[in-house]
Amino acid sequence: MTEFVPHPILDPAVIPRGSQQLLRELPKERLAWMLQKMCEIRYFEEKAEELYVRGLVHGTMHLSIGQEASSVGSIAALRPDDLIIHHHRGHGHTIAKGADLKRMMAEFLGKECGYCRGRGGSMHIADIPGGNLGATGVVGSGIPTAVGIALALQMRRSPQVLLAFFGDGAVNLGEFHEALNMAAIWKLPVVFICENNQYGMSGPAKVMCAVQPLSVRAIAYNMPGQTVDGNDVLAVYQVTQAAVERARRGEGPAFIENYTYRWRGHSKSDRNVYRTQAEIDEWKQRCPIARFKQLLIEAHVLTPEEVETIDAQAKMAIERAAEEALVCPEPSPENLEAEVYAP
Repeated sequence: MTEFVPHPILDPAVIPRGSQQLLRELPKERLAWMLQKMCEIRYFEEKAEELYVRGLVHGTMHLSIGQEASSVGSIAALRPDDLIIHHHRGHGHTIAKGADLKRMMAEFLGKECGYCRGRGGSMHIADIPGGNLGATGVVGSGIPTAVGIALALQMRRSPQVLLAFFGDGAVNLGEFHEALNMAAIWKLPVVFICENNQYGMSGPAKVMCAVQPLSVRAIAYNMPGQTVDGNDVLAVYQVTQAAVERARRGEGPAFIENYTYRWRGHSKSDRNVYRTQAEIDEWKQRCPIARFKQLLIEAHVLTPEEVETIDAQAKMAIERAAEEALVCPEPSPENLEAEVYAP
């Protein structure tokens, strides 16, 4: 019997770690930015959770606490005019792409000064001028949309690249196969990023998919595939940067799996009965923010005082955004149709 030979662009046994060389190559300001954004994401979601408990956020929300390195490391590899399309657990992507914190908080609270005038809520925040093309609450729906956007970029001969984020639950949908196959055939400028937080709602990903790691699926579409430690911001940056530059050269898409973990439930209605507290506590010991802080200090990139200043400034920025958003006006009923339907 012919021996199976793994695809030459993928070694499933190797999960890259952040390169120490990056600490020497990247400007100090860029590394500080990464830490700042991860702290802002953490504090934003904790504040949003607090406002929800107080009854000020309606509906539900899907928090990405514990996954901050995935969004920041990926988006750090982009140019300012590059694009993203994300998913219902997308607050981190939105902040990393440069969203105004007050407008974002106002959207959570259903206020007129929010990004979508209070009509979108936590799952549908978009910032078109900032290159954030938004999300829907439908699992996997952004993947075929990403192919259409990338095709438009290619037809315009644009140098822009698109990052398409989705969760592990989306990889078993038909549109995942169709989209990746089409993107590979046309060599579109898109990087598919699966944030595998190990649970699709209440079911473990490892029993929902016949192959592990999920990046092995890239073999079927003749594109690079790689699984990376999604709690290591530099590892995520390194792999995404290579994929983005490849796509920008016209060499086609790639598939990256950021292996990470969400500390909270699937949504605020999730009672978390399908996993143990011991498992959650174990992953909290791998906190991406704490790891990055320690790395920056040990490598003498930042002093402990500088690290804590960045942390404190991020927390103050979120508190200020919440205070300002709370006093924003409610949406006006007179403008309801004008805000929903295009002219």
